[in-house]
Amino acid sequence: MVNINKFSMGATAAIITSMGLVAGLNQGDSARTSVITGLLIIAIADNVSDSLGIHIYKESEGASRRDINSFTYGNFIVRLFLAFTFVLIVLFFSSHTAFIVSSVWGLVLLTILSYLIAKKRKTSSLREIVWHLVVALTVIAGSKLLGNLILKAMGHSKFLN
Repeated sequence: MVNINKFSMGATAAIITSMGLVAGLNQGDSARTSVITGLLIIAIADNVSDSLGIHIYKESEGASRRDINSFTYGNFIVRLFLAFTFVLIVLFFSSHTAFIVSSVWGLVLLTILSYLIAKKRKTSSLREIVWHLVVALTVIAGSKLLGNLILKAMGHSKFLN
């Protein structure tokens, strides 16, 4: 079985961040360009930052070089791959549809990850899934609200779509 420890942080970060970004930015005048640019910047800059953070954390734990590299590269590759799936969604769908599809895609991925974690920990799958989905839905709603508030503050007429 795959060791989800090596990519669960990266996967979760990519899923939640990408859903939040699509929700918050998909309403602007040049939404598609802004969302894709934001997703790619996060796929690289934030990903390198998180991967280095994991690398340094694992070094501070005294982990073996093999484990350090495994966690670092596992995190980076999974985050990059998942971010690109959200880029593809934004490329192929209209703004509103991309918001819905990316939200569903992210929630499905998070459900699968939560299930795998619960099984590994031998805890209630339902409890883990519900808790993680509540957090994700809060991020989506908060990002959408923030995007709308910023558009309204900037005087854009496309408010609350």
